[in-house]
Amino acid sequence: MSLESLVPVSDEVISSMVLHPKQALGKNIEIHSEQQGFPELKDSSIAIIGLSEIRNAFFPTSAYKPDDFRKSFYQLFPGNWNFKICDLGNLPNGANPEDTYFALKEICIHLRQLNIVSIVIGGSNDLIFPMYQSYQENSQLVNIVSVDNQFDFSQEEELISGRSYMSRIITEQPNFLHNFTNLGFQSYYIAQEELDLMEKLHFDTLKLGVLLDDVAQSEPFFRNSNITGLDMKSLNCQASGHTSGPPNGIDARTICALARYAGISDRMEIFGVFEPINTAVSHQLLAQIVWYFIEGFSSRFDEYPVLTSNGFARYTVALSDMEMVFYQSDKSNRWWIEIINQSYLNNKNKTTALLPCTHKDYLDACSDKIPDRWWKATKRI
Repeated sequence: MSLESLVPVSDEVISSMVLHPKQALGKNIEIHSEQQGFPELKDSSIAIIGLSEIRNAFFPTSAYKPDDFRKSFYQLFPGNWNFKICDLGNLPNGANPEDTYFALKEICIHLRQLNIVSIVIGGSNDLIFPMYQSYQENSQLVNIVSVDNQFDFSQEEELISGRSYMSRIITEQPNFLHNFTNLGFQSYYIAQEELDLMEKLHFDTLKLGVLLDDVAQSEPFFRNSNITGLDMKSLNCQASGHTSGPPNGIDARTICALARYAGISDRMEIFGVFEPINTAVSHQLLAQIVWYFIEGFSSRFDEYPVLTSNGFARYTVALSDMEMVFYQSDKSNRWWIEIINQSYLNNKNKTTALLPCTHKDYLDACSDKIPDRWWKATKRI
């Protein structure tokens, strides 16, 4: 079992908690240490794992020490959380990146079998690939959300690059990717061919400007996803504390809001924060990102699967050439839209599904405008 390859949190980090108050996070979670050994996973809800694998990074990046994140994270105070959190330590690099992939895949499979949500800290974006592979064993369709300023498809002259984790995912056979969503892309970093490919595959996107103007527009994308990856290179220089970082990008407040939305999602099982920057500001922000994810987890509504027979209001909207059915939860006030599988042969085989959406999508439908997320979802079906 790959859990056995995890190494304890360093004594330096453990020693740094001596002066922390008893209410601090570091003194209220179970930590894999030399003295205490490996935590008991029974009844755990969240497990934190550190990595430093960057050998297959899409763009040049520097290694990050997850223990730097821990020094900031352990100082924070927990919210009103009544579940068990474990820090399992760090996964060392294998002899080659594929060895690291295999170990991470096995860890994700094992934790999911125990109904434990994984939080992966450090390493490069390509680690989403083994996270995706962890679902193949059960032939489970997977939805991925990536917060990134680029799509990570092409490399130099290749539209689909062998070095790109997304290229590997979309070309892998058999394929279990149902949907991929990019949040926060910046057009000047994207080749037109990549945009065309995203459209052809009917994947969802949200531009940086739209995301910053109304971060709530991103919530439905998380609600249906299994894996979220946050690329810290998508932050602007002020948020990352890196003077040579990009002038435009996601700010600190928005990235924490995105992490909270990811945590709230009842389907979210793996949350990764990749390519952190080695600055004091970045360490603190990374700690707060993880805090907000856990805060979101503590606020889950238990609305998956969606059972509209009780606690939901149903709205039927008559458009010029069709009808759309929307549902709003009494508990969370969130919205869903009904999707009908049009590939049936007769009414007996007709199937429907519920797609997370926003109140704005409902208002658009009331104005005889078909929501873009509905159109793409029907094409994927």
